Amino acid sequence: MLDLHKSRRSRRLSFPISLLLTLTLILSACGNTAPAAEGTGSNTTNAPETSETPTAAESSTPEAPATKTVKTMNGDIEIPVLPKRIVAEEYIGSLIPLGTIPVGAPGLTLQNMYFQEALQDVTDTGTYGKMNAEKIFALDPDLIITGNNDSYPTLSKIAPTIVVPYGELKNAHEELTYFGQLLGKEKEAADWLAEYDKRIASAKAKVDKAIPAEATFSIMENADKTTYVYGDNFGRGGQPIYQALGRKPPAEVADEIMEKQWAELSAEVISKYAGDYIILTSNTRTVESFKSDPLWGSLPAVKNDRLYVWKEERSWYYDPLAVLSQTEELADWLTKSK
Repeated sequence: MLDLHKSRRSRRLSFPISLLLTLTLILSACGNTAPAAEGTGSNTTNAPETSETPTAAESSTPEAPATKTVKTMNGDIEIPVLPKRIVAEEYIGSLIPLGTIPVGAPGLTLQNMYFQEALQDVTDTGTYGKMNAEKIFALDPDLIITGNNDSYPTLSKIAPTIVVPYGELKNAHEELTYFGQLLGKEKEAADWLAEYDKRIASAKAKVDKAIPAEATFSIMENADKTTYVYGDNFGRGGQPIYQALGRKPPAEVADEIMEKQWAELSAEVISKYAGDYIILTSNTRTVESFKSDPLWGSLPAVKNDRLYVWKEERSWYYDPLAVLSQTEELADWLTKSK
């Protein structure tokens, strides 16, 4: 999963009228079921309810069902029991651990350093948040996964589309469990999570031994002379620090940070949000640069060499694969500094 700061505004895919007409004719000719209408029922993301539907007449030797019905925020949707050609805009970091490689994904997602190698043969489906419908149609997908409900009316005309809204799945366990159930790979999910928990516990034990429990941590970003602060589910290191390692932000601002998840800070209040340790995203500045800055250099975390600076290509992602790698990276830094 990738968060683009302040990019969660409503966006709609362009879809030429001519292609819509073509799709309608093709779908009608093939006798496909019309896409489910958007529903008002609550999303059952954390535990997808499914019912399997046989595709052939019952016989004395029942065959395994080819499809199943999944309850979603857009109503009941029929999907393949074992989808083979998935286009995924998000959640690829949960699909890879299950041994599921999509046939298409947005270009920006394909650049994710944590699973770039696994996606070398995956087709670029266009701009993140605004995938190219023609390219997706050409891939002949049997399932589409996205976090953008604005795209649902268009994508659902191409293939069954599952929308998992941003923020609905809050950690690796929720993601892997959900997609394991959705794709019929519960065992793969359980096995991967067992190894994940083992490695996270090892990293946490090292940090707990080296860093006092009361030490506070801040997750920040500095870009174009603007500073932001983040919570535990918005990338930049929040998941590794606050969830995996169980650390806390400064008490005075903790509730605000966790509720809002991000906030823009003026120079005057940076010190209020700065913890004993700062994990900071910056594409242009270094630790030395911040030390020589009159404002940043006055912060205890910076003066005491408790500032970690990394670039957005490493900090923005917060899928399960990224969180595991980031947690071990930050644990190494925190313990080596001791």
